[in-house]
Amino acid sequence: MIAYARLRNQRLSSAGFRTPSDVVSWLGAVQAQDYLGAKWAVAMRMRRGTDVAVEQAFAAGEILRTHVMRPTWHFVAPGDIRWMLQLTAPRVRATMAPYERALEIDARLVGRSNRVIAAALKGDGQLTRQELKVRLRKAGIAADGAQRLAHLMMHAELDGVICSGPVRGTQFTYALLEERAPSGRTLPREAALAELTRRYFASHGPAQVQDFVWWSGLRASDARAGVDMLGRDLVEDVIDGKTYWRSASKRATKPPRTAHLLPLYDEYLIGYRDRSAVLDVEFWKPIAGRDRFSAAVVLDGRVIGGWKRAVRNGMVAIDLYLPRSISNADSRLVTAATQRFGTFLGATVTTTRTDVSRRAP
Repeated sequence: MIAYARLRNQRLSSAGFRTPSDVVSWLGAVQAQDYLGAKWAVAMRMRRGTDVAVEQAFAAGEILRTHVMRPTWHFVAPGDIRWMLQLTAPRVRATMAPYERALEIDARLVGRSNRVIAAALKGDGQLTRQELKVRLRKAGIAADGAQRLAHLMMHAELDGVICSGPVRGTQFTYALLEERAPSGRTLPREAALAELTRRYFASHGPAQVQDFVWWSGLRASDARAGVDMLGRDLVEDVIDGKTYWRSASKRATKPPRTAHLLPLYDEYLIGYRDRSAVLDVEFWKPIAGRDRFSAAVVLDGRVIGGWKRAVRNGMVAIDLYLPRSISNADSRLVTAATQRFGTFLGATVTTTRTDVSRRAP
């Protein structure tokens, strides 16, 4: 039941969304340090999602990429970025604080850095990280170390000064948040907490409170308060001795059989601390042991194998790691999933398969 419900609520088995911003708004945020993988995560949940469509939405500022939770990169909708930052940024700053003492970063330096970055972007539009590094150096702010520069840029994001601009060639740029999200709304803290809680359990449920804590980076007390705020809008289920919460909608029915090649860090797995409902850790170990950057192959909501991509010159080579016991019918579903990835990229797909010894759950 959990796997089927998550497939539906994450929009992997139900009708897809029309636009990238619809996907990102529904999920609340989409982890996005693997940029191509994050675009695939969005496109998988669309009716006709392609790399080009998601890239165009990103360039136009219809979805933004910034540090908003945990901390790592996420796609966020422009209308949500301000209230979400107000809620989550204090926790991200707390996570960063122990490292910043060694980097000699304090509030005064962050304030100076923010002003320099804002002035540079206001005068010249979108700039890359390295271009902003030069501006900081000219202003007397040392940012030569990669970590020091990364932390200063992250503070500018958390403080609502900057967010992503369009990609320039192969380089990411930054832009002023006020220019990319001029209509982003703010909310009182309790309203923001209720809204983030609602988004999470609607799109990721059934999920445990500890899953929401992991995903959002909020304190456990805040997560429990958010659940309490929603009251009858959430339904409690106890499954195998664990308490799950989901939106008060009808239970998921078994969807048509399908396979998915999830990208690294897809919300279907990364959105939960406890992944045991869909992932057998012992089964996954030999796959991860071959390559820790292998992503998951999912069949009927369960992880049954792994895959890895290599994109070159309009071709995509996919390495599959699948159990020897997989049936011919299931193999055809996985093949169809590889073709969907090729369609997303507009590329020809070639595949190789390696058998993994342990039987899939």
